[in-house]
Amino acid sequence: MTSLPDAARLAWWGTAWLRGYVVTDLLLDAVTGADAVHEVRGAEGHEAPMTLVDALLDVRNGGGDSLGLALPIEGDLLGLGGPAALNLDAVEVGEAAVSGAAGIALVPRRVGRAVLWRMHPAAPRQLPDVGEADRGLRAALLESANALAALEVARWRPEVADELMDLRRVTALDAPDGTPTRCIDLAGRGLRCEAIVDLALADDGGAVTTAEMTARRDALRPLERAARRAVVAACSPEGWPDA
Repeated sequence: MTSLPDAARLAWWGTAWLRGYVVTDLLLDAVTGADAVHEVRGAEGHEAPMTLVDALLDVRNGGGDSLGLALPIEGDLLGLGGPAALNLDAVEVGEAAVSGAAGIALVPRRVGRAVLWRMHPAAPRQLPDVGEADRGLRAALLESANALAALEVARWRPEVADELMDLRRVTALDAPDGTPTRCIDLAGRGLRCEAIVDLALADDGGAVTTAEMTARRDALRPLERAARRAVVAACSPEGWPDA
């Protein structure tokens, strides 16, 4: 992953819109990009699809002034607090935008050039602290780099070794006004580390035995988890340092 997930873009730009930092046209341009259409379905009392702006108005009317990110996987419901229907939908897709204050979550599904968002009720959730997530990412990066060096990463994936040696180059992200610089940087480093994990696991890194595959996955598991936590913390305004 080298760019923000759909739910993360909605979290950043939807929050900026709710807090008055950006106008509607900027919000829609940033979230929809080159997509043909974004629709919101499943809202209580709305049989017809809603627009993203309608959904954000529901968030505002429900007492929310922000949306945050969830990046759940099976066994780790990161950024979610339930209920079960939301958890199942978000785990299947891998992401959701959540407003704990309004009790609303939006889960995106890409269908061709369209994005169909499913609205769910959302329970309160727990989030990693931005500072904690930052420290955890740095520690996991060092741990995984040492483990991969022991597994001779430069031999079976030289491009992974190059990426690990060039971590000062961070993914450039377009963020709206009101987003803390520290969080923009953290999100970029988290996405960069997720991309390293994906690259290292492509074709199982040329592994020829089950033991080798297991060792490489074990070496990368802490970095994958820390990277997801970093992106979630960076894209969840209710946990921002100045919130």
